Amino acid sequence: MAKKTAILVIADGSEEMEAVITVDVLRRAGIAVTVAGVWDANCVKCSRDIKICTDARFTDATCDKSYDIVILPGGLSGSKALASSVEVGRLLEEQDRENKLIAAICAAPIALKAHNIGKGKRITSYPTMKNDLCNDYKYVEEKVVIDGNIITSQGPATAFDFGLTIVEILLNKETALTVAKAMLYENYK
Repeated sequence: MAKKTAILVIADGSEEMEAVITVDVLRRAGIAVTVAGVWDANCVKCSRDIKICTDARFTDATCDKSYDIVILPGGLSGSKALASSVEVGRLLEEQDRENKLIAAICAAPIALKAHNIGKGKRITSYPTMKNDLCNDYKYVEEKVVIDGNIITSQGPATAFDFGLTIVEILLNKETALTVAKAMLYENYK
């Protein structure tokens, strides 16, 4: 079986915990994750002034390559950057057209809305984003919500559940539980 692949797209202002925890959980499960900066940056300054170096430039990471899942971390400024990026929009539209997985956490569902992804589906987000999303989606207040190919989550404290849910969907529940146990994370069932 081919190794599962993911791309996590970040921009200045992305939420660092959501990005790092998600990447870490997926890599622990053996998923190949590429971290790409939306403006081809080598390093991105996140919402709490932590810098994250990217694995690849966005244009290189997306040129003639496809992924099993596209992941968008939150952080309001980073999410607005993802929402305004034509290139991110194209990537999300292609992923959605092929019914491949798309995951967004915290404020990142506003990027889904901006690019017309998953309208009418059940989603969640950081609570302050609810009013921006409830007219276009069926808003649910849960840690992680899955509807078809769309996975959403609420914020930094739900990043472990978000990452483990992605592992479960891409691989299986046993692997997700094994990763959770190795991290001493007892809340994932």
